[in-house]
Amino acid sequence: MRIRRNYIIILLSGILACLAMLQPDSLYASPTDKTFTVVIDAGHGGHDPGAIGKRGREKNINLSVALKVGRLIKENCPDTKVIYTRDKDIFVPLHRRAEIANNAKADLFISIHTNSIASRTAQVSGTETYTLGLHRTQENLEVAKKENSVILIEDDYTQQYAGFNPNSSESYIIFEFLQDKNMAQSVNFAQLVQKQFRAENRTDKGVHQAGFLVLRETTMPSVLIELGYITNPAEERFLLSDAGSSTLARSIYKAFLNYKQGKGKDVSVPQPQQADRQVETEQPVVTEEATTSRPVFKIQILTASKVLPKGSRQLKGLSPVDYYREGGLVKYTYGAETDYNKILRLKRNKVDSKFSDAFIIAFRGEQKMDVNQAIKEFKNNRK
Repeated sequence: MRIRRNYIIILLSGILACLAMLQPDSLYASPTDKTFTVVIDAGHGGHDPGAIGKRGREKNINLSVALKVGRLIKENCPDTKVIYTRDKDIFVPLHRRAEIANNAKADLFISIHTNSIASRTAQVSGTETYTLGLHRTQENLEVAKKENSVILIEDDYTQQYAGFNPNSSESYIIFEFLQDKNMAQSVNFAQLVQKQFRAENRTDKGVHQAGFLVLRETTMPSVLIELGYITNPAEERFLLSDAGSSTLARSIYKAFLNYKQGKGKDVSVPQPQQADRQVETEQPVVTEEATTSRPVFKIQILTASKVLPKGSRQLKGLSPVDYYREGGLVKYTYGAETDYNKILRLKRNKVDSKFSDAFIIAFRGEQKMDVNQAIKEFKNNRK
């Protein structure tokens, strides 16, 4: 019996050895040989045309560029897996697009769109790339509203998106409290995309943040690209042309190569000059009030990818200011009070006229905290 068992063990060992010689890659692949997965999302589709121009529809432009980007990656990056949320003219709900990326455990999510404005007489043009966050301008909010409004034609959208109203400004405050661990990598890729667009002489409208539902649920670095304005006749002709869509696709592909080769490293944020540290410190200013355990309220006025020079025009004359770092970004604040009513009056009297989208945040010591919890504690302390 023992001899028979030994014979079986020897036989199985021989079979495994033969299989290893025949199929070394599948059985003994190196644990470091991980395929890079990118999900390319062509916005809109099917009965959702997206923005409509005089000659074309956004859904077709998006799909054309998305397929060309995917084709370039497939042809030149054998170690990369390309997945499309749609590769033909069909409707895919926003939440489903994120599910596709999450289920694939993607390393990067690229959502491709085409911009528009209500007035066709204005010659607005240019490309811009968005990452997830709270809008900083009314224009950014309007772009998010436009792209998010697609949920209104989805079944049971109120349940699927927890009552989110894409046309209500109040709904977008939720994006401020999202802690996106992939923010730095997302901003990095967005900057690479815009750099390539500039190299092709496209008007650069920059990198922005806004509350896009399609990015909210993704668990990897994600961006939403606006290729140009279909409501601008000249830009529409470019977007609809084979040469135009190929140029845009090539730019996104080159940005992808640079990002992948750099492995999505965080955006480098230069350190401030020593002279700036008197009013701008890396951590929130610790005042006498802040040394207590009570929350300290501040007004967030601006987000930047790097530390601004002292007296920057972007601060619109507010001084002294403070900043903190979060998600690879530099976020500027003004004022510091344990009294919520005082900071609210300061915002209304001195900040709102300069920064219409400023909002109040809270810290406990050097740690940012939920502002709603901070307000609740403030009310309790007054009793």
